[in-house]
Amino acid sequence: PKLPPAPTPFTGPQGQKASDPDAVIVLSTRRPHERALTRETETAMTTWVLVADNCRARIFSADNPSSPLTEIRDLTHPEARLHEGDLVSDKNGRDRGAGTGGSSLGNGSTHKQESIDRFAMTVCEELESCRARNDFHKLYVVAAPAFLGMLRKHQSSNVKPLIAAELDKNIATQDRTAIRKQLPEYL
Repeated sequence: PKLPPAPTPFTGPQGQKASDPDAVIVLSTRRPHERALTRETETAMTTWVLVADNCRARIFSADNPSSPLTEIRDLTHPEARLHEGDLVSDKNGRDRGAGTGGSSLGNGSTHKQESIDRFAMTVCEELESCRARNDFHKLYVVAAPAFLGMLRKHQSSNVKPLIAAELDKNIATQDRTAIRKQLPEYL
């Protein structure tokens, strides 16, 4: 069986040729099963960069792999800057028993650590909420080493596969240009 001849290129639906002045020819490379790129899918294709430490978490967006960063969120945790004694209002006292000298009663810096751990959990909850809205499709995490460990502990199983890379550096106070230089050239 012979195949029918291929249609002439640039022929309109009613057989107009491209040279006809009244011809309107629409070329489409999209197949019926492919979705058109909409604002929703453009947003979902955004790459985010989380830069965090114990007291601040900044989220940046990169619209394409080589673009500069744009800061879109800044989460702060001022309690991390406080001393242990400022975090606990009813602080344990000192025991001045019959022995030589006094001994401290209390848990060391557990209140400060718990406060920082809650902040890490808050940051991860924010990321999960944004992931559920398809605000980003790829994530780079840059955090102070100890805080990076806390973030890993609280990351949801849905966010973990979106993490392209992690970097254990404390650069949360640097400007966006300096932060971008610490990341791969193409995100």
